[in-house]
Amino acid sequence: MNLSKPPIKKQHGAPSRFQEVVVDLRSATPADLDLLRYWDEQPHVIASDPNDDWGWEVELSRTPNWREQLIAEIEGRPVGFIQIIDPAREESHYWGDVPNHLRAIDIWIGEKTDLGKGYGTQMMQLALASCFADPKVTGVLIDPLVNNTRAHRFYERLGFQFVEQRRFGDDNCCIYRLLRADWDAHQS
Repeated sequence: MNLSKPPIKKQHGAPSRFQEVVVDLRSATPADLDLLRYWDEQPHVIASDPNDDWGWEVELSRTPNWREQLIAEIEGRPVGFIQIIDPAREESHYWGDVPNHLRAIDIWIGEKTDLGKGYGTQMMQLALASCFADPKVTGVLIDPLVNNTRAHRFYERLGFQFVEQRRFGDDNCCIYRLLRADWDAHQS
């Protein structure tokens, strides 16, 4: 798998009636360490991912071929983070025994003031376009917390289907999957 392929990097949208914004994605780098640490301390980020230590100091310097870490920006201002992995090849085997040709996505908006503006939708559309640009990819997985019903609705609007509840460490999660056919149908 080559996650360094050039995915679609811009998404236009109109989160307000008055101006259009463009979300760009760029690779996360060690220069983003302070920003990601800061976002990790925000209450809305903690609420969606309370028990994970991302190990930014180490992970931002690593570029394994099964993972892509991205910063979403609007006019150069960072607004969010996305991680796309191949869950069958990921080193910790967080997802357990999964088939080949899947991707898994983690996504969040850094500042609470940027929530509800459509940025997450644009970010997710870019991430999904990147995932499904590989013709071998059959589906995408996500794992919001069971109690994060806002996230459930968000993913369902994008075409994700609930699969099961699963416990990952201390977190009770809902597993959702978006199959290629459902993605294609949403793009028509």
